[in-house]
Amino acid sequence: MDATHTVKSIVGHALRPLRAGCEALISYDSRLSAPLSIHLESPAFAPFGEIPVTYSAEGEGISPPLHWSGLPAGTRELLLICENPDAPKIMPFIHWIVYGISPDRDRLPEGVPNMDPLASMPDVRQAANSLRQIGYFGPLPLPGHGLHHYHFQLFALDEPMRFNYSPTRDDLIAAMSGHVLATGELVGTYEIK
Repeated sequence: MDATHTVKSIVGHALRPLRAGCEALISYDSRLSAPLSIHLESPAFAPFGEIPVTYSAEGEGISPPLHWSGLPAGTRELLLICENPDAPKIMPFIHWIVYGISPDRDRLPEGVPNMDPLASMPDVRQAANSLRQIGYFGPLPLPGHGLHHYHFQLFALDEPMRFNYSPTRDDLIAAMSGHVLATGELVGTYEIK
């Protein structure tokens, strides 16, 4: 173990009690209340299972494959957001925002390119994560901070969202309010000791 890892581990242990908390997740916002009826899964990890290192910032940092079913009638657009409520911040760390997803899609493939708009996938767009970078940023919790949970949250909307800029989390909440038909969630975990 190198000195940098040791220092980060000490800081991680000291910050263990500090976490945003699940109540700060976007899916807990009362303005976005809807039935949790969409089945969201990944062939890469089981619900509450460990996210493979390939999909972390320690590994290749590529996005995991996701599949869903059970969209309600009237769905006009899907939005996916991945948040980490265990980050030592006031708000969850945003790892990925994908919006403008066509309701004709039932999956996102592994390794969605981090660019906007996606030339290879014209029916999806990505927004900036908490690092202010467009696209997916894999798990990278502080060493020693404990087990982190990564909530992939899918929203079925009754109308498309139209942005001519990279929307923030607050922009998304405002645009989705009153338009969420159903939600789905998949939680994966990751820890650096």
